[in-house]
Amino acid sequence: MAQEEDIWTVKRCMDWTIGFLERNGEERPRLAAEWLLCAAMDMKRIDLYLNLDRPMSEEERAYVRSGLQRRRKGEPLQYIIGETSFRTLELFCEPGVLIPRPETELLVEVVLSYLDHEVLGGPAALAARRTRTELPWNAEVERAREAERAAQRERAANGADTAGEAADLEDVAAEAALESAPAEAALGVEAVGVQRDADALGAASTPDVTGEAAAVPTPRRARVLEVGCGTGCISLSLASERAGLVTCVATDIEPRAVALAQRNRTRAQVDAAAVDIREGDLVAPVRPEEYGTFDVLVSNPPYVPSSVVDTLTREVRAFEPRLALDGGTDGLDIFRRLLDEVPRMLRPGGLFACELFETATEPAAEFCRAAGLVEVRVVPDLATRPRFVVARRPR
Repeated sequence: MAQEEDIWTVKRCMDWTIGFLERNGEERPRLAAEWLLCAAMDMKRIDLYLNLDRPMSEEERAYVRSGLQRRRKGEPLQYIIGETSFRTLELFCEPGVLIPRPETELLVEVVLSYLDHEVLGGPAALAARRTRTELPWNAEVERAREAERAAQRERAANGADTAGEAADLEDVAAEAALESAPAEAALGVEAVGVQRDADALGAASTPDVTGEAAAVPTPRRARVLEVGCGTGCISLSLASERAGLVTCVATDIEPRAVALAQRNRTRAQVDAAAVDIREGDLVAPVRPEEYGTFDVLVSNPPYVPSSVVDTLTREVRAFEPRLALDGGTDGLDIFRRLLDEVPRMLRPGGLFACELFETATEPAAEFCRAAGLVEVRVVPDLATRPRFVVARRPR
């Protein structure tokens, strides 16, 4: 019996870990325990629950014990396990680099919506670029089209008037294409209100695709400048979710952030030509020949007012880099510098999008209007707090 009690299975270790975390004030102890055990055993969460009876090795248990001691001192779990999730990506996460927040996933959504409508040609153009899905009835449609073409050739040989029939054939082809086209992908974030605001940024230029003869514009490749890239989460999401359609230049003044973003680029299997990561202060790494070529200038800059930084939870203020948090007296020090660069960096009509502290969004919007930007908007986050300021350079 004593020998059985000495066996630490996954379930026994998880139950004990949950209890330890609860006693030490963890907000979501089960989730934290799952993350820690998954990291210790190099497993996904589903595999963890498929192996509840598996005995854990001493090395695995030592990893959990060490992680719990670090967590009890307030260190963020993302730093302990060395990674975090962001939209569709799994990213490395290290001390010295800001941990990506869920709110920033919505900033990506705002930028994607603008690019889809304003730069990439709208839903019709994007759908046209997708690979044709082979459905069970595709072959049948193709046989019908071939039979119609053969009949047309026979009638032409007999001298029949085929002008109207050619138009009919075009209709058949259009219908077949519509039948075989894949459905639009669902949004990765359940934020209907935010998505509605994001769509409004580009709705005016959405092409008319209601008629069969509607022209589908050929999209060009979009260019995005991200300032203060941190882990690289924004640029890597844009480039991976619109593969082949978006290229990014991502800058950061912190060498550790640049190195980490480059590692995450490799992990996400994104080409260096798609996300060019450069070290330097704000837009300093941008080359003169690139001025005025960007469709979007996006940033999640340091934006917490200095007086608020010291009131943040110990987990944040003691472990995350102050350089990536402190935005000055009103939280807008970096924002103002970025706003000054908008005319030099963006194409006419380009989008400027920033994540900001909730009390700073309205003042920031006023700064945008005073600078001559148009279509200035404040967009809320999932908790309906004002979080993002978006504006456009006049055309």
